[in-house]
Amino acid sequence: MYRKIEDFEQTWARESESTLKVLRALTDESLAQPVADGHQTLGGLAWHLTVALTGIAGQMGLPVDGPERGMPMPSAAEIAAAYEAAARSVAEEVRECWTDELIAEPVPFFGRETPAGVALTFLVLHQTHHRGQMTVLMRQAGLKVPGMYGPAKEEMDAMIAAAKARAGG
Repeated sequence: MYRKIEDFEQTWARESESTLKVLRALTDESLAQPVADGHQTLGGLAWHLTVALTGIAGQMGLPVDGPERGMPMPSAAEIAAAYEAAARSVAEEVRECWTDELIAEPVPFFGRETPAGVALTFLVLHQTHHRGQMTVLMRQAGLKVPGMYGPAKEEMDAMIAAAKARAGG
């Protein structure tokens, strides 16, 4: 649970940037990559993450500017741009609407009163969960997965190759 606005802002900056890296790596062709027949697609997950920013924040009473649930999924580049704008709006609304004192107060959240700091934690974890799902689908679609909490496989392979080349090996 977040207890200070600054703590959320620092986490949100890192986590939303990681999500944006993933979204920017998508192609229009990759959006159709399914988990399995009859299951969610990579594009469906990407768009869900984007519209969830307004939906989840709206549950907390934060008027985040972004696409709404039910809007048709756009191109990969448009998803990334919409996510970037909505993620920025999340940070702005938290900063403008809440204080360190209010972050511990309950807010309406999916039919229950929940401390705002807990609801913000849910927002971050929801995003992280779906971003992880997306990285698997990205590999299935033949895309390179960007590193988020360290280098991805391709990034690590390049680092090792560069180190071997410098060492003459």
